[in-house]
Amino acid sequence: MADTFKLEIVTPERKVVDTAAEEVQIPGKNGYLGVLPGHAPLITELAVGEITFRESSSEQRLAVAWGFAEVLPNRVTVLAETVERADQIDVPRAQQSLARAEESLKSAQTEEDFSHATGKIRVAQARIEVAQKK
Repeated sequence: MADTFKLEIVTPERKVVDTAAEEVQIPGKNGYLGVLPGHAPLITELAVGEITFRESSSEQRLAVAWGFAEVLPNRVTVLAETVERADQIDVPRAQQSLARAEESLKSAQTEEDFSHATGKIRVAQARIEVAQKK
């Protein structure tokens, strides 16, 4: 069995990652998934969170929000709405986004307003968390 698998992470705008990875952790809709070479095939919806992967024994972190992941024994493809590398995240801006989203949550009057605000809160929190671990 191979020691690595092909990892591709893309957004509608660009390819963010195209590498040989030793392992990856993905925020699935029902919890985090750990993937190693030879993993059983699956498709999962992504949640908001952190993707962590290891390539050449170095760990990389990315903030991700929504999308899908396809896992095959020798390849993992992540199609995400947004992806940011830890070193690309502007923490003060993410903290401002978090504060605005929390204010929106306080004034939410419909279930749609509530859902939109909580989604923005989760994204801002994930961005801050990933940036602070870099």
